[in-house]
Amino acid sequence: MLTILVQNILPVFSVLFLGFILGKYQMFSRAEAATLNRFAFMVLQPTLIFSLLSQADLSAFHYLAVASYGAGQAIIFTLSYLLCRFVLRHDVMESWLLAMAMIFVNSLLYIWPISMLIYGEAGNIPIVAIVAWDASIVFAFFVISSDLLAHKKATIGASVKRLAKNPVLLTIIFAIGFNLAGLSVIAPVKTALGFISVSTAPITLFAMGVILSGTALMPSRTVFVLSGIKLFALPMLVAGLLLFGDWPADWQQLMVLNAAGPAGAMPFAIAMLYGISTDRIAPIIIWTSSLSLFTLAWLA
Repeated sequence: MLTILVQNILPVFSVLFLGFILGKYQMFSRAEAATLNRFAFMVLQPTLIFSLLSQADLSAFHYLAVASYGAGQAIIFTLSYLLCRFVLRHDVMESWLLAMAMIFVNSLLYIWPISMLIYGEAGNIPIVAIVAWDASIVFAFFVISSDLLAHKKATIGASVKRLAKNPVLLTIIFAIGFNLAGLSVIAPVKTALGFISVSTAPITLFAMGVILSGTALMPSRTVFVLSGIKLFALPMLVAGLLLFGDWPADWQQLMVLNAAGPAGAMPFAIAMLYGISTDRIAPIIIWTSSLSLFTLAWLA
């Protein structure tokens, strides 16, 4: 456990921590980090998503295991939204994004590089399957639903135009079509994709650390309750659901590992995009990123 924590998990987490410290000492401004974050969102993340989805071996996926993971996400999201909306009394859009933070793990930028370091490419297929699920279904759902919630009075045509310009959404659709068509990425393009996408996680995590450095660390009631749900309720439910199936033990282990990961940056990014308060979303990312160090090391 200690070896995995020191050699595989802390090196990835250190990039987020470095951004947080340099942001605290004002060596990087929020505006500079926002520019980095926009570059990562518009260019780097689509590149990494395309690399993963277009080349993923879909025949190696255990789809019932992925469906069990998705069922756990649906249950936790529904309960979290109802809790935020009707018990904690937050507005619709913030409740929606807080509930999203409970199920949208930082898989692509945090869990995937950690599991690659521990298990290698051959043993990392379950995480790739979850990244594919989250990127193609979960993220696409939240991009569309958040846009519709933020523009309730907009026409369907206007919403379609906005969504048609979203680079991540377009990349997801193109990459899945590319994969299903059985096409191969030619060597020079594959090299370029690898060269660009390797910087996705460190740049995004660093920028997020700088942006989060301006957030108050003292947890409110909402932050305390939801951080507990993210760190414990989702992985426990996913572990329970995965008992009702027949798949390799490593699939169960890695899917629970992924579920135990910290809240992802996407709810924060969507909140910033639509001018929604991040006073509760940002601390959840900070606390779950810090506390998950030990649970991830134990589960890995």
